[in-house]
Amino acid sequence: MNTDTIKGKLNEAKGAVKKGIGKATDDPALELEGRADQAKGKAQQVKGHLKDAVRDATR
Repeated sequence: MNTDTIKGKLNEAKGAVKKGIGKATDDPALELEGRADQAKGKAQQVKGHLKDAVRDATR
């Protein structure tokens, strides 16, 4: 596991919290920001998994 994967998981969790708070407080902007953070986190995780796959394939 590399730093991209870890950062991605953290961003995804942060986004889930923001989205939940946005829903609870009826704040669509915060909910949208949370969704964006979740998407960013998922993309970072994919990048991390690809890096791991390339590293493993070149061993």
